[in-house]
Amino acid sequence: MTDRAPSEVLHQPGASRLGVRGWMLFDWAAQPFFTVIVTFVFGPYFVARLTEDPVSAQAAWGSMATIASIVIAVLSPVLGSIADQSGPRKPWIAAFAAVKILCLSLFWFAAPGTVMVWPLLLMTFAMISAEFSIVFNDSMMPRLVSQQEVGRVSNTAWGLGYLGGMLVLILVVAFLAGSPQTGLTLIGIEPLFGLDPSLGEDARITGPIAAGWYLVFILPMFLFTPDAARGLPMRAAIRSGLGELRGTIRELRQRPGITRFLIARMLYQDGVNGLLILGGAFAAGMFGWATIEIGVYGILLNVVAIFGCLVAGRLDLRLGSKIVVLVGLVLLIAATAGIISTGPGFVFFGLVPLAIEDSGGLFGTAAEKAYVFFGLLIGLAFGPVQASSRAYLARSVDIADAGRYFGIYALSGRATSFMATLLFSLVTYATGSSRIGMATLILFLAAGLVLLLRTPYPANRTAG
Repeated sequence: MTDRAPSEVLHQPGASRLGVRGWMLFDWAAQPFFTVIVTFVFGPYFVARLTEDPVSAQAAWGSMATIASIVIAVLSPVLGSIADQSGPRKPWIAAFAAVKILCLSLFWFAAPGTVMVWPLLLMTFAMISAEFSIVFNDSMMPRLVSQQEVGRVSNTAWGLGYLGGMLVLILVVAFLAGSPQTGLTLIGIEPLFGLDPSLGEDARITGPIAAGWYLVFILPMFLFTPDAARGLPMRAAIRSGLGELRGTIRELRQRPGITRFLIARMLYQDGVNGLLILGGAFAAGMFGWATIEIGVYGILLNVVAIFGCLVAGRLDLRLGSKIVVLVGLVLLIAATAGIISTGPGFVFFGLVPLAIEDSGGLFGTAAEKAYVFFGLLIGLAFGPVQASSRAYLARSVDIADAGRYFGIYALSGRATSFMATLLFSLVTYATGSSRIGMATLILFLAAGLVLLLRTPYPANRTAG
């Protein structure tokens, strides 16, 4: 452990503009996994079409996320501390990228009727590898840009991620995903490569696509972004890193602001993760949306998310990360309440009845249009909440400690996220209603918001 005072934050950015841009492209490379696989295409396909029991499939999807979250929560701080001692982050990112790319490529074989355990197992390893890579990528950020610029760069990178995810979604719905009724894509052509929607090939192909996209676009980070200098040999780094982690946990007792921020983030990020993992599948189960509807919905959310991140980057620079996160959480709570209050023929739990007639085309019923509106509010907010949270911590820790603190940051984003998905699964099983299960996400968002209100900014500053 170092003897630096909690308030001392050292920033010695030394990356070129090309190096920073290479780092920012990591989000561009990584986001299609979350956009296309987790939220809008493969996840809904798993729930609605892989099996004939969407309620059980959705609960199984939530249980998968629970298992992955536990592994991520336990190991992220350990790996981050070891990386601080061993030095370079890129070898770790490369190793986990190999696992992720392999698992995503195998999604092609998850045809309807496949035993659920195989795609769930692949998804578990892919999600764990994706999140571990993010830990090491995020921990590089304080070395690359100044403290003043970190919020803008973080939000811009996040916006690039949404743009990448949106482009892959457009590719899927315009050229690959055929309507179950007509067999044609959104632009009226037959799916490329002879893909058969009835066999789920339009959704299954997204695994290899996301794998290839990730492989190509992480290369600029490896080629141009500077890494930390080599430190201890691996065996010594493991021994020293575990000691550093124990010291960090003790150190947090003397850093109440950072501790409070991490706990607040732990709570609200659980709600965000739940929305990302379950939101698309929830819509697919409620309205019977196929890949085209889910894909267009995802594109709309990503367009709004890009705009939200660009605006949030400017607000972060002027008002600070805390204000951006607080406003985003209020929007997420309101939007989640709106989503769970909407169903065929009603909104706001039936207080406002809606016409049940289907006008045809995408989102043909009034309830679907209401759901899309609330979804757009989520799209506007969840990017800035996550990007400015990343900047919040980067402004609050020393460069030399970035790996272990971003490891704990990943822990704070996953430590109880298994509780959010587990609570969703338990409530859904108990009530037979995924709507009631989704309502539990509001508890996590609201609790994090309340605690963050009492957290200093930056988090290493003494409140008062």
